[in-house]
Amino acid sequence: DIEPGVPDKNRVLDDFRRLSDRVGPNAVVWRYDPIFLSDRYTEEFHLKAFERMAARLEGCTRTAVISFIDLYPKLSTSFREVMPEQRLRIGKTFVEIANARGMTLKPCAEGEELAPFGADCGGCMRISDYEKAIGKRLRAPKTKGARPACACHISCDIGAYNTCRHLCKYCYANADPERVLARSRRHDPLSPFIVGNYEPGDVIRDVSQESWADPQTELFSEER
Repeated sequence: DIEPGVPDKNRVLDDFRRLSDRVGPNAVVWRYDPIFLSDRYTEEFHLKAFERMAARLEGCTRTAVISFIDLYPKLSTSFREVMPEQRLRIGKTFVEIANARGMTLKPCAEGEELAPFGADCGGCMRISDYEKAIGKRLRAPKTKGARPACACHISCDIGAYNTCRHLCKYCYANADPERVLARSRRHDPLSPFIVGNYEPGDVIRDVSQESWADPQTELFSEER
């Protein structure tokens, strides 16, 4: 009812486990978000769902990232703001569940309020996370987060608005289902674009690509 086009969660969890088997637990991150409250999706619901998923993913990842819903103007009024006391209760229990399953909990752009409970509030994707994922040190330039609350080293949206057929009710990137379906019909699997292909007048700009990896040093290879 909230994520009508998303594959069944059991299938997603199985795919996550298979991916972890191939690339290692340092190279995959589990996100449980957005956390929202409604008559059906209560605090108790989220605590049980998070515990159930964490149990399935134990040993498959070192990191669980969470965030609470942002109430954009276009969202249904059935979504309610998660109040500070609710965020603290949920966050504290999530930290305990994650730690028990060998994971560090990282809130995404949620400030420092969960730090006293043991959450890592220093950024979801820091240079150290990339280094663990690839097993090499990086000589990376300094960058700014996508927004003031973001402490991640690199943040870049991949995709296009009004193209995702998951049609999640909480998503800010889709204006309406009809527009999404109309644009998706223009998809060409042989095109480098999500929608359509090259058109007359398009300007293509090459972007410089440079490796930041230090080839002399490898990290954490025994964990991959």
